[in-house]
Amino acid sequence: MATIEHWIGGRRHPGAAVRTSAVFNPATGQRQHEVVLAERADVDDAVAAARAAFGPWSQASLSARTKIMFNFRELVNAHVGRLAELVSDEHGKVLSDAAGEVQRGLEVVEFACGIPQLLKGEYSDQASTGVDVFSFREPLGVCAGITPFNFPVMVPMWMYPVAIACGNTFVLKPSERDPSAANFVAELWRQAGLPDGVFNVVHGDKVAVDALLDHPDVAAISFVGSTPIARYIHQRATVTGKRVQALGGAKNHAVILPDADLEYAANHLTAAAFGSAGERCMAISAAVAVGGAGDPLLDLITRKATEVVVGPGRDPKSDMGPVVTHAAKDRIEDLIDTGEQQGAKILVDGRGHSVPGNERGFFVGPTVIDQVGTGMDVYTEEIFGPVLSVVRTDTVAAAIALINANPYGNGTAIFTSSGEAARRFQREVQVGMIGVNVPIPVPMAYYSFGGWKDSLFGDKHVHGPEGVSFYTRGKVVTSRWPHVEAAHGASLHFPTSS
Repeated sequence: MATIEHWIGGRRHPGAAVRTSAVFNPATGQRQHEVVLAERADVDDAVAAARAAFGPWSQASLSARTKIMFNFRELVNAHVGRLAELVSDEHGKVLSDAAGEVQRGLEVVEFACGIPQLLKGEYSDQASTGVDVFSFREPLGVCAGITPFNFPVMVPMWMYPVAIACGNTFVLKPSERDPSAANFVAELWRQAGLPDGVFNVVHGDKVAVDALLDHPDVAAISFVGSTPIARYIHQRATVTGKRVQALGGAKNHAVILPDADLEYAANHLTAAAFGSAGERCMAISAAVAVGGAGDPLLDLITRKATEVVVGPGRDPKSDMGPVVTHAAKDRIEDLIDTGEQQGAKILVDGRGHSVPGNERGFFVGPTVIDQVGTGMDVYTEEIFGPVLSVVRTDTVAAAIALINANPYGNGTAIFTSSGEAARRFQREVQVGMIGVNVPIPVPMAYYSFGGWKDSLFGDKHVHGPEGVSFYTRGKVVTSRWPHVEAAHGASLHFPTSS
């Protein structure tokens, strides 16, 4: 059984190797690898390698950095299939979904290839007599990313391409549940010509996380995960003066008005709720049916949910794969049980789903629950599984109020043919990302991704312009070059322009 090691200083690194964790194939339920779990000394080694590399890398020309980014982009593009296979085998999602994840991450790499334009400063000639003022941005130092299991390629790519292009060095702590993609990417960086130590990978659990949060040589932390952990990371890292962007959980709603194309809405709700087995921070987990939209919408969704083909991610016939672990399967099914006990109506039941030939796999079938109240656990909890809860309201105003009362504010959508309703919705709803007839409104890489309320701790979203701002800090220079023969007058008064 292969053991997945760290990647430090441009090569595989066994670390202390005191502890390991099993990596399963969710479709078969079988253990396929072991991954080493970092001790604090291993994190120290990775940070030391990154710190040593920061000096020369931060001084590398924009042209040199850009050349490596373009090389990396070409290598990732050439290995989309292999990365998708690694993701499918360890996460469980179907190959087409995994390839889509790689593509969306690749868009951030392409954004970072334009770093010379993104780092251009400002210049004011003759701001005062003989005085010019200009600004530019510099990298922070060693940055770290702590990323979740559900997007082992895309979410890290929200972080390190921008950080590295800006002149920082990077330590990635991926999820120990699906770690192989991170090491494969590290090898691609090496082939692209990235200097040793600029990109490092440490595998681990809370020991590694805390070591990164506490390390005095780590300047910034980027995180995506659950809200309790995001809050913890933000609090612990900011105490030591680090910059932090910590993206937390979500309860994404889709509002469906009676004037919407219900067939269109049902198709997209089915895909948004059950794609990647619902293990997306932008998955639609709550459908808010307004007025007369409810019953006809539920008829369509119920039929479409039963048509979803559940099977191994490597099977091209599969629409949806397993969830990531047996513990995740148990938790999702327990929440469905609780919803039924609390009075919700199970229209499509995914509990106990079995795939012939893969009976030990971690499968949960698509589940649709009607008559869900906002006090029920299936509504208040982030289920992170293939479960769509349906809530009913009488008006769009009530739907907006329901969403705004939710503690999460990641993404939401509205399905309607009314421009007035859509405009009202996008102005009044209190979330960071909004879709109008688009169920999963993940923005393009040249915009920034992030939520509001308990979905984000810190003031900067990831990638896009805010990502560049997060991974750099500004300098402003006020400059005068007086003539040698000029009088060297000075004043004790506060300086003003003249």
